[in-house]
Amino acid sequence: MPPHLPAVTEVLPPDGIAEPRSSVWHWVRGVGLAVLAVAWALTAHFTSAHQESSGWGALLALTPMSTALAVVLWRMPARWLGTLLGAVVLAGLVWFWPFLKGQVALLYYLEHLGVYLLLSVFFGRTLSGPEESLVTRMARSVHGGVLSPAQAVYTRKVTLAWCVFFAGMALVSTLLFLLAPIVVWSTFANLLGGPLIALMFVGEYLWRRRVLPEEKPASMADAVRAWKAQRSDKAR
Repeated sequence: MPPHLPAVTEVLPPDGIAEPRSSVWHWVRGVGLAVLAVAWALTAHFTSAHQESSGWGALLALTPMSTALAVVLWRMPARWLGTLLGAVVLAGLVWFWPFLKGQVALLYYLEHLGVYLLLSVFFGRTLSGPEESLVTRMARSVHGGVLSPAQAVYTRKVTLAWCVFFAGMALVSTLLFLLAPIVVWSTFANLLGGPLIALMFVGEYLWRRRVLPEEKPASMADAVRAWKAQRSDKAR
């Protein structure tokens, strides 16, 4: 009689055993990203506010924009054209590098302006047309595909609120960059941008509890999962 071979379910550990390791990894990754974000903000503020020529400051300021452009060029159907345009951009950066080193604050301003405007358009474009707004789709994902009429109306208003918020951030950043001392603009753009976005999240959550007291509240983890699901659907 052959020996008894354990089934696969007997050999594999239960799902709960792997969960602590996964939770620790998510916690460590979150802390790492937070530390990186704070370091980036402080570095951006330091190199922008002092208005001194800084090669590494300009390099840091150009890194996000250059990375985004490289991704766009790499995904072009005509790979040779993307490579050619990338070479032209690189040659332009090398040519204008002496000038760019002295315009660190301008580079960071253009980066922040572009991010805020893109986010405003990203939220705002879903308010037109027959499709649901962005926050409505995210809320539907969180609540298993079912939303009450009050939730549908509220989430559409939240989408509009985020659109206006990011547009307002871009406007205030521009006014401060043009009219205020550069250290004031840098403090707003580099040091207060993240906290203001976090304050917007908290304010929206508190207002939601007031407007929709009977609805089941969604946690921050639920919102993050819905955001990731929305991004993956866009990538397909």
